[in-house]
Amino acid sequence: MWERIRLNLSWHVHDSAQVDRAREHILRQSTYLPVIASRGNYYLYYIVEEVQKRGMPVEIALLPVVESTLDPFAANPSGATGLWQIMPATGRYLGLERNAWYDGRKAVRDSTRVALDYLEMLYETFDEDWLLALAAYNSGEGRVSRARKANAAKDLGTDYWSLNLPRQTRNYVPKLIALAQIISNPEQFNVEIPRVNNAPAFEVANTNGLMEMSRAAELAGVDIATLRALNPGQLRGTLSPDRPPELLLPTGLRAHFESEVAKLPPQALVQWRYYQIKPGDTLSQIAEKFDTPVSMLRKMNGLRGNLIRAGDTLKIAGGGPQDSSELTATTQEGSARGYRVRAGDSLYRIANKFSVSIRDLIVWNALDPGVYLQPGQTLTLYN
Repeated sequence: MWERIRLNLSWHVHDSAQVDRAREHILRQSTYLPVIASRGNYYLYYIVEEVQKRGMPVEIALLPVVESTLDPFAANPSGATGLWQIMPATGRYLGLERNAWYDGRKAVRDSTRVALDYLEMLYETFDEDWLLALAAYNSGEGRVSRARKANAAKDLGTDYWSLNLPRQTRNYVPKLIALAQIISNPEQFNVEIPRVNNAPAFEVANTNGLMEMSRAAELAGVDIATLRALNPGQLRGTLSPDRPPELLLPTGLRAHFESEVAKLPPQALVQWRYYQIKPGDTLSQIAEKFDTPVSMLRKMNGLRGNLIRAGDTLKIAGGGPQDSSELTATTQEGSARGYRVRAGDSLYRIANKFSVSIRDLIVWNALDPGVYLQPGQTLTLYN
């Protein structure tokens, strides 16, 4: 991958003291290049592909290295998040989905798509000058426009190097250029960049519905850390109910995973219903009607209190409304038993072991399916 990038670098920017300082700063960090290479094995091929499909300079594919060191979980105190460090307001402006279940700013494909859209727009806005587009990406269109107008009024240059910009932005573009220089000729700077494969790192697999992340990892035969690294936009232990039923998996595992998913009984997948709030409804009444804890309704729907509005829709786990007296009679007919959760257990695994449904486990124990079970936790089951 580094060779592919090296062969396609196209910017011919004269060296400067700013670029020299940025390059020396990178070279002083002994772990910097190994870290980005390690993370690059997940994301870099995809980003380079998307950049080159659009005919953009390959240098743009290095921007997430500068922004986040290729860490989709990176979060800045200012609110910027993800590989491309997209701010909440920018994400909304670009149409990224963000809720209690999913954050498109962290998702590899969504964030890359809108970041490149935004950069292309900035490129057109700033006279097809990539350095100005990058400056605007970092500090905002308005700030760069004002700096250019101020310089023009004084009959000064309006290129990136001539502008009076915030210190962070003055360091931002030189860092990208310095990184490109190191990649273009690592021998010159006496460094070795660990290999990153020039091949797809992931493929899209169909889950056929909602699924716990831990269960998906089991079916795919990968560890949960790998699954989360490829699907950082998924914020909960269960896939977002509002997203397409799919996951990114390491290349080569899709067919096996989908084959295993096809064998699952319907009750193995988390089921959902949607309820439209009626005038006079309260959260506690709805919780009782659907036999689910109020706390779970809050978590599922991102509610902080009990305030709800008629006409809004609530997501509810389970197959549907069930009369509470019917549930009580059902549980009293059987005998209760306790089960202590062990390391590696999931709702699916426990439900399968005791021939009960995931929904029953959730209802009997007032569980939030989006929260992982903890070893040592005690569950109650009815036969």
